[in-house]
Amino acid sequence: MGYRIGVDVGGSFTDFAVFDETDGRITTLKVFSRPDEPGAEITAGLSTLKARDGLDPAEVDYFTHGTTVGVNTVIQRNGHDLALFTTRNFEDVLQIARLKIPQIHNLYSVRPEPLIARDRVFGIDERTLATGDILAAPRDEDIKTALRAAQAAGCKGIVIAFLNAYRNPANELAAKAAIERLAPGLPVFSSAQTWPIIREYERTITAVISGYVQPRVSRYLDRFETVLRQEGLACPLLITKSNGGVMGIDQARADCVQMILSGTASGVIGAGYLAKASGFDRILSLDIGGTSADVAVIIDGLPQYGVGELIGDFQIHIPSVSVSSVGQGGGSVAWVDGFGMLQVGPESAGSTPGPACYGRGGTRATVTDAVAACNLIGHMPLGYGAVEVDRAAARAAIAPLATALASTIEATASDIIDISVSGMYAEVSGLISRFGIDPRDFHLFAFGGAGAMLACFLARELDMKGVVVPPTPGVVSALGGLIADLKNDFIRTVYCDVTPEAMAGTAAPYRELKAEAEHWLRQKQGFSGPARVQVFADMRYQGQSYEIDVALRGEWLEESDADAIANAFHAEHERLFGHASADQPVQMINLRLTISGATPKPYLGERTPTSEPARPRLSVDAWFDGRPTSTAIYHRDDLAAGHHLSGPAIIAQDDTTTVVPPGFAVDVDRFGNLVITRAEA
Repeated sequence: MGYRIGVDVGGSFTDFAVFDETDGRITTLKVFSRPDEPGAEITAGLSTLKARDGLDPAEVDYFTHGTTVGVNTVIQRNGHDLALFTTRNFEDVLQIARLKIPQIHNLYSVRPEPLIARDRVFGIDERTLATGDILAAPRDEDIKTALRAAQAAGCKGIVIAFLNAYRNPANELAAKAAIERLAPGLPVFSSAQTWPIIREYERTITAVISGYVQPRVSRYLDRFETVLRQEGLACPLLITKSNGGVMGIDQARADCVQMILSGTASGVIGAGYLAKASGFDRILSLDIGGTSADVAVIIDGLPQYGVGELIGDFQIHIPSVSVSSVGQGGGSVAWVDGFGMLQVGPESAGSTPGPACYGRGGTRATVTDAVAACNLIGHMPLGYGAVEVDRAAARAAIAPLATALASTIEATASDIIDISVSGMYAEVSGLISRFGIDPRDFHLFAFGGAGAMLACFLARELDMKGVVVPPTPGVVSALGGLIADLKNDFIRTVYCDVTPEAMAGTAAPYRELKAEAEHWLRQKQGFSGPARVQVFADMRYQGQSYEIDVALRGEWLEESDADAIANAFHAEHERLFGHASADQPVQMINLRLTISGATPKPYLGERTPTSEPARPRLSVDAWFDGRPTSTAIYHRDDLAAGHHLSGPAIIAQDDTTTVVPPGFAVDVDRFGNLVITRAEA
């Protein structure tokens, strides 16, 4: 028996969760992230764990790691310089996209600038038919001409996305081989190898995002592995995936698109586990770190899954935990635009220089500085003693904005918080509509370094049932990686009607997917325990433009049971949209299979209740809703199961600060969670 460690590297802090397999105890830690020297935060954390807890790296037999480096690269648009090779006359695929503006009710909304500029998109004479037959193969001379132009433009990598490559990737693979022969060492990405789905834009943007983040992710993982081996860890290294599972580090390097939502998915898995163990069956998870705020729907401990998740300004079409990310993190920078309007994000101050109030060289105002200027944090150390909040520095950073807006520092700080919450509200509203849920039936499960600071403000806007803050909210993502299962997804485009005759042709693809999945789990991952296999299909009524995700049973495919498959679709359509048309023909577009192998889970113990009243350590004037209010300051260590307190209140602890506005009340449940509800409810 040894140790299992989960690590989550965020934009500002790196979190550790350590599970002692001998006694089932979990210990936690936060250290500053080091984007200037990736891996240094791992060394610092392990050194602290050695000195503080006596942890021996040689006794670590399981190590998982989640990171936001991929999603942050897209949000901040600082990824690889790429060229796109596409079928001749399809060069505008990224500009046209789906001809939809991001916000259909906003007349000023515009589509974002593509990650690859139009002058770096090159058409190649080739054509694969929808049947998979090759009408024209790419010629080496065309590839050579496009490659020279791309290199002359300064491109450091090539993405290939040809028409109908999902059906037959031969032309893409031939072009890739030619580029690798002509320019050895130049990164080349094939859309069919990245994720072979129907629809040109969806497949292309997924491949573009993969190529955009791959060099940075790969360099990061190389450094990460080197540091861990130097520290004496000999166990296999696992990386959390967008689908909430884990994979080996070698697969992560080659298939980094699968870990684009690595850190965010880890948080959702951790939140689902803690919520279910604590008896909360319907939650929205709110993970606010240094760069982004991430929200997901979790029912009965299970996250909702889907494709087309938003990564910054773009959708990525791989199976993933359904997380909506918005550039409104604790480190998001506030600024005044050319029209004199206050804006927040998406640029983040990160860990270095960080918010001004952290005293690490930051001078621009961030959301955290706004919270500090409102006197809501800084009364006790943060980050396990790593941070002493400098409220004077926060005020100094906000002062230029206040001057530009002809306002006060406190009012500007309050506006920064409101704008940040407003951005989250817009994203959460879309997520609520997508899954057809009523937020009044849900608790907001707040975690991450800044989640508990802003959760009550967001829950108030959404009229939610309440807010739940777990005992160690700052390291939930690290815990999620620690308990995540081995998991992988496999897909085939079948594009057929749901009839007995057509369904007879889906048995073979299903068996192929199942064989691939078993090989991945048993041979590539070396897992010998029981496996869980889930089957899904992307389905629609004939004539509809988009599909919904429908859970199926393997035996339905084996037995060509078209009625059962169609009925499953009708039921899901009814659940999502409130209606179904059982007499209308149904189509199946993609067949997907997910395989997973369970890992050990820690036990969540109950706390001894108390009948003593909760006592604050001090009282301060803090700004709520634009005015100073006398506010009690508590420390989380002083609160026990059974305690009740009323807002306004601030609850400090090592890894975060919980802000309870006026009109809210807090109860500590038997698991040590802070359960926050509207006082009048």
